[in-house]
Amino acid sequence: MTVKTLILAAGQGTRMRSALPKVLHKVANRSLLQHVYDTSKQIDENDIIIIYGHGGELVKQTLSELDAQWVEQKEQLGTGHAVLQADSLIEKKDTILILYGDVPLLSKQSIDTLLANVTQQSLALLTVKLGSPTGYGRIVRTHSGDVLKIVEQKDATEQEQLINEVNTGILAVKGEQLKNWVSRIDNSNAQQELYLTDVIEMAVNDGIVIKTSQPESIDEVLGVNNRKQLSHLERVYQAAQADKLMELGVTLLDPARVDCRGSFASLGQDISVDINVIFEGENTLGNNVKIGANTIINNSVIADNVEILANCIIDNAVVGAGSRIGPFARLRPQAELSEQVHIGNFVEIKKSTVAKGSKINHLSYIGDATIGSQVNIGAGTITCNYDGVNKARTVIKDGAFIGSDTQLIAPVTVGKNATIGAGSTITKNTPDEQLTLTRSKQISIQSWQRPVKKEQ
Repeated sequence: MTVKTLILAAGQGTRMRSALPKVLHKVANRSLLQHVYDTSKQIDENDIIIIYGHGGELVKQTLSELDAQWVEQKEQLGTGHAVLQADSLIEKKDTILILYGDVPLLSKQSIDTLLANVTQQSLALLTVKLGSPTGYGRIVRTHSGDVLKIVEQKDATEQEQLINEVNTGILAVKGEQLKNWVSRIDNSNAQQELYLTDVIEMAVNDGIVIKTSQPESIDEVLGVNNRKQLSHLERVYQAAQADKLMELGVTLLDPARVDCRGSFASLGQDISVDINVIFEGENTLGNNVKIGANTIINNSVIADNVEILANCIIDNAVVGAGSRIGPFARLRPQAELSEQVHIGNFVEIKKSTVAKGSKINHLSYIGDATIGSQVNIGAGTITCNYDGVNKARTVIKDGAFIGSDTQLIAPVTVGKNATIGAGSTITKNTPDEQLTLTRSKQISIQSWQRPVKKEQ
């Protein structure tokens, strides 16, 4: 089966009250349209066509990496009009799947069911039953249960408005039939728009059977028209991600307060995650990893037996086995820690490697540095890696001890097993095994007096 998916993404979204096109608003840090596209890409032999309109150039620019054909709907004259814009790309032999760029949580399972229901004699339609169907097109059936037509809310009679089975707009149909029906749609309705839903009645009149199916959850087919709906779908999505993590053996101390805005390359056993932790990008977590509250982990690799204490940011970094990070530590991109490294409170590491067993426990900045094994870096140490124009590297060899409040002016190398006295400013390479320090002479002035406030 050759499938062409038409994603209708031209709506303005005025109720979002935003300069950003509606389909670019995000759930789990991915745009609504990206969610729909990603699900569509799971379909074999599928070409994706995106019908864009409001803010179209920004939509195209933001999602330029998508493997899709872009078709502009210059005027928003209804869903039928949107499909007409892609008419030249639809071939008679195709199976056409209609999706919506503001309905992000539709499952692949629901799509598979739709596609399985499409034949030359049948059209597949996704419907759902709602407790409060106001605003939705109603599914009108015959006494025997066959679908007869769809009536939009504004065109429905009082009796039809009592129907609680509604149209989701999501359907699949053969290309030859769709081209025929869409070309015949007119705008004789309350909105004076070309409704795609009119093809249902046309199909019935042509002797085509309407096969309906329902999603596993109503949330799958909910669209986004305002911030409240966007927030609702965010929580639905995150609850599903939390369930998946727990099914894989991860302990979440409060599943409602963990956000997964990406994916995992792999997950080990006996992982424990405290509250308000955010996962972004693609992460790897090893065995026996403990993650403290209010931590953000983005595109990082965390090895076995690592403990990350509260309020840390791990961003595009690697943390070796048995290491301990935090609290209040920040690992920036290209920070690579080996085994049994300790990074303490208010320490920042950027574009640096730290070898086995080294400790940087307090209030330090390490940038563009190569740190050997069993190095101890005291509180308040700074690698001064930037001269205002260029970055330079600091090398600290194995076993070195760096006293507190030291500034290492790069490029500079601290020798093996060297000691740097507290309060030093190091501008030259220091020898192995020796103490190096820079301090001005301490003096006390016996006759000195504190200044006093002058009388006005």
